[in-house]
Amino acid sequence: MRLGVYNAILHDRSLPEALAVIRDLGLTGIELNSGGFLPAAHLPTRDEILVSDTARDEFLGQFAGTGVEIAGLNCNGNPLHPKPAIGDAHAADVRRSILLAERLGQDRVVTMSGLPGGEPGATVTNWVVNAWNSAALDVLDYQWGIAAGFWREIDRFAADHGVKVALELHPQNLVFNSADVHRLIELTGATHVGVELDASHLFWQQMDPVAVVRHLGELVFHAAAKDVRVNPQVAALNGVLDNSFRRLSPDEPRTNLGGDEWANEWPRESAWDFVALGRGHDTAFWTAFLGALREVDPQMWVNIEHEDVSLGRIEGLEVAARVLRDADAALAP
Repeated sequence: MRLGVYNAILHDRSLPEALAVIRDLGLTGIELNSGGFLPAAHLPTRDEILVSDTARDEFLGQFAGTGVEIAGLNCNGNPLHPKPAIGDAHAADVRRSILLAERLGQDRVVTMSGLPGGEPGATVTNWVVNAWNSAALDVLDYQWGIAAGFWREIDRFAADHGVKVALELHPQNLVFNSADVHRLIELTGATHVGVELDASHLFWQQMDPVAVVRHLGELVFHAAAKDVRVNPQVAALNGVLDNSFRRLSPDEPRTNLGGDEWANEWPRESAWDFVALGRGHDTAFWTAFLGALREVDPQMWVNIEHEDVSLGRIEGLEVAARVLRDADAALAP
């Protein structure tokens, strides 16, 4: 398989420095953030690249001789958010990322399906966790109508530019499991919208990432390598949907998610945590995961996403890269 790193964890350094880190990890790809929730730190000339061959060539020249290539673009965000400052901005990032991918010789853009409000005139999103009542299904019908229109248009746009859009199956989005993927494809007739298989967001939903890969098959376009550890004592009391997050104040370091929305502090006593590969599931699992992905596409990029807060930036990448390389080496010929 082709193995790389999603660059968000390396936004603290320049692109050449990030490429050197990835090369030293024994990996060969960098998935570049191109908008959405996070700034395009390593794509500062993205607007110039769209219109200038010189700007494009100068950017691509930074990769020459490094042993690291671009492994897709990532603009994870909420393009369906009811607030224009977030939804319209993130939707524009999706379109621009498709154009950027074409200009940079790429054919994969990663994002999320998004989540609308629950009714006309809403200003906040509404994630229906369990639609046991008819009102919740009314909300979902409204949201699917919005999503179908948007993703039908994006699918045609992506097809026109030779790019496939891979949706991360992330809770607090409309599309977060296999059934939702099929529903989106059926509603839109999409041929260029599929899935980025990030195992971490499946683990805590009690989904089997290997089974999901084999079930979705060619709808899996791209993959992320990130692990989850369930903390049984806390999960036994609060479950995996626990909302014990803390709001961060304006005078604390915090991440803006667009408009006036910010990331909260993770629960101190958490039911589950994002961890580096191997700290939640062993190398044997990751070997099976890579094997399932190889059945779909032997040339698929599988990129490490480091969010283990107990490990430093480089330390966490080193732990994950070692497991991922070992898993890849263990694949049967």
